Amino acid sequence: MKRLLLSILLSALVVLAATAQPRFSSDKQTYSFGQIAWKRPVTVEYHITNTGTRPLLLSQVEPDCACTATEWTRSAIAPGHKGVVAVTFDAQSLGHFAKAVAVHTNAQAAPFYLHFSGWVKLEVKEDGRDYPYLYDQIRLDKEEIAFADTHRGEQPTMQIGVINLSDQPYEPVLMHLPSYLKMTATPAVLQPQERGIITLRLQTGKLELGLTRTSVYLSRFMGDKVSAENELPFTVVLLPDFSSTAASAHQPAIHLSATQVDLSTLPVKKNKAQCDIRLANTGEATLHIDKLQVFNPAVGVSLKKRTLKAGETTRLRITVDRKASAKKKQRLRVLLITNDPRQPKVEINLHNP
Repeated sequence: MKRLLLSILLSALVVLAATAQPRFSSDKQTYSFGQIAWKRPVTVEYHITNTGTRPLLLSQVEPDCACTATEWTRSAIAPGHKGVVAVTFDAQSLGHFAKAVAVHTNAQAAPFYLHFSGWVKLEVKEDGRDYPYLYDQIRLDKEEIAFADTHRGEQPTMQIGVINLSDQPYEPVLMHLPSYLKMTATPAVLQPQERGIITLRLQTGKLELGLTRTSVYLSRFMGDKVSAENELPFTVVLLPDFSSTAASAHQPAIHLSATQVDLSTLPVKKNKAQCDIRLANTGEATLHIDKLQVFNPAVGVSLKKRTLKAGETTRLRITVDRKASAKKKQRLRVLLITNDPRQPKVEINLHNP
């Protein structure tokens, strides 16, 4: 009996060791510097939390330009503990910028991306032009709200810079706000020419797996109504949780013949462009395409098979209504959610010059 109990205990320990995984979570995925002075470095810190059950290691942080320097927590981050990724940007040219850093970890094969943006000026003046999106007499530094690569239970936040260019006090309000999105404004009322921040917190427990898409609307003045003129498209991608999945060679592996498509190279028939992408399972277990979704209603997709055994292939057909795509703010993308633990999310980007 003692041997049996010992055997069961050892088996349980082995299973727990195999299923334990680290998980990367950042307090923000995007950050806006607003306007900054040319050749005066600015720094943002992303606070990283290990929400998994094994130590998290940040092995490398790679910026996408030479004008960005990075520092990060080099020691392993214990479960429930925090680390920091500090990004310093030294602007070498004037104008609007949008940059990213790739954070390589032991949580998954693909890197995590942290984004930052702003507006470089020779002199920093309070003219509001560093907030490039004008809504009547209100300017914002974003024209869409996008949360990517989130997991259920997390509560990521996003900040939107706002400036009041009117001669009246202004209360920032987003209309048609869904129940899973909470908003606060600091300050609650902006005086004429004053800047502020709209902070959005996402409640992932109220979302379904895959893509959720809707729109919210910026109230520009008292009694404002919703229209295309004050629309802010909203998207969020909720990923499956593979943190408790044991590492194994017998896993599915998705492979696409292309993830970037230039629509200008495709034949157009009745204003519609069409292309076929080969989708293959190069792994050793059955691949399931759990979700196949589009970010823009001008894009249509059809997939012959959603379940592929090891070595099988199928065809993904994409059709784009080019006239309709020009009327929507959302980017042209196709999203696949899979049971491949190394690539639970795959995006196909469609470029429409």
